[in-house]
Amino acid sequence: MVGVMMRFNHMELTFAPGTLTPEFRDQVRAFYGDLFGWDCKDTEILGQSGLLMMLDERATQFILLAENPNPISSPGYDHLGLLQDSREEVDALCARIAEMQKTEPAIKLKVYDDLVNPASTVHAFYVKHLLPIWFDVQCIEYTAPPERNWHYD
Repeated sequence: MVGVMMRFNHMELTFAPGTLTPEFRDQVRAFYGDLFGWDCKDTEILGQSGLLMMLDERATQFILLAENPNPISSPGYDHLGLLQDSREEVDALCARIAEMQKTEPAIKLKVYDDLVNPASTVHAFYVKHLLPIWFDVQCIEYTAPPERNWHYD
């Protein structure tokens, strides 16, 4: 299908039964809601209460947290990439996380050197807290604009 741009819609992350307590949900809301501006709401889905982390106001991009007897296990660097518009935005988020680490040492932060390619430079860091995957927060600086690029109006 030429000309069709695919984009991220959702991801479900599963946790062991009993994990999504009110306290855990509050911690997720406080960290991801404050850091990334995500709206986190309790939601009923498939007979259980999950936590919906909405990346936009229409929930066209979201992460659903749910419980399952077979929860996800991600001991490596499995991650979801989050694209920022600028190096300054990436650096500001990274600085906020580094500051948060001073009082919450469970927050994991991995800062990367720029990945320089002939057509682009990727400026990024990884963060992992409370959830079983890393988030790769990055911006891509192109030497020339790509021919095709998804954007949200």
